[in-house]
Amino acid sequence: MTVGFSDFIFAFSLTLLAGLSTGIGSLLGFFTKRTNTQFLSVALGFSAGVMIYVSFVEILFKAKKSLIVSLGEAKGSWVTILAFFGGILLIAFIDKLVPSFENPHEIHKVEELRAPQKSSGKLMRMGLMSALAIGIHNFPEGLATFTAALKDPQLGIPIAFAIAIHNIPEGIAVSVPIFFATGNRKKAFLYSFMSGLAEPVGAFIGYILLYFFFNDIIFGILFASIAGIMVFISLDELLPAAREYGEHHLSIYGLISGMAVMAVSLLLFL
Repeated sequence: MTVGFSDFIFAFSLTLLAGLSTGIGSLLGFFTKRTNTQFLSVALGFSAGVMIYVSFVEILFKAKKSLIVSLGEAKGSWVTILAFFGGILLIAFIDKLVPSFENPHEIHKVEELRAPQKSSGKLMRMGLMSALAIGIHNFPEGLATFTAALKDPQLGIPIAFAIAIHNIPEGIAVSVPIFFATGNRKKAFLYSFMSGLAEPVGAFIGYILLYFFFNDIIFGILFASIAGIMVFISLDELLPAAREYGEHHLSIYGLISGMAVMAVSLLLFL
């Protein structure tokens, strides 16, 4: 498959914007005294709805179609399923590498991180470990956003939007403890900003590694893996986070809204 320069720039720009949305969380952490739990609950639920719907309805379907054309009905179907669960296993393994309290997908509120009983050393360590953890998590997420946008720009935009929403709490997890450990807003924002850069870096490295092998089979495997990664993120991280931040019904309303918006947006591009 030939990839044009404009297609590359578009996909890379989307991935960059999605990754750097950690900066939004950083700013929210600086200028709010309490976490807007209702907003985050709906937003995270919405993000999960977008990811789940597009994964099962569009991405996995396109992956299977591409692989069946290249490998045949039976083999293509098996490879699709194996790649889907392979993506789930990959992101689950990465998640297990990160200690629970320093995992940016574990729930931390602004007021919790401002707690005076925490020493500066512990706060600094929490922020730095969160930044490292986000960098690790964002590599596969960056590759997912980039590949989807490269293969189908119409898919790339909603996926990047969903990833951006779920990166906002991660920015809070990095910047707030570093700020209260150092008193330096610029340093805290810089660490949060740099952790978000791991997403486009992951996309770029993945692109370099796969550049000479890009074909329908590789894209099919990547698409199926991306679907698995996004479903796992939604079920293991976004929905539990949405429920913890707010009322159960708010997260479900956000989930259904995300699915509805994704469904309508896909129909509009037919």
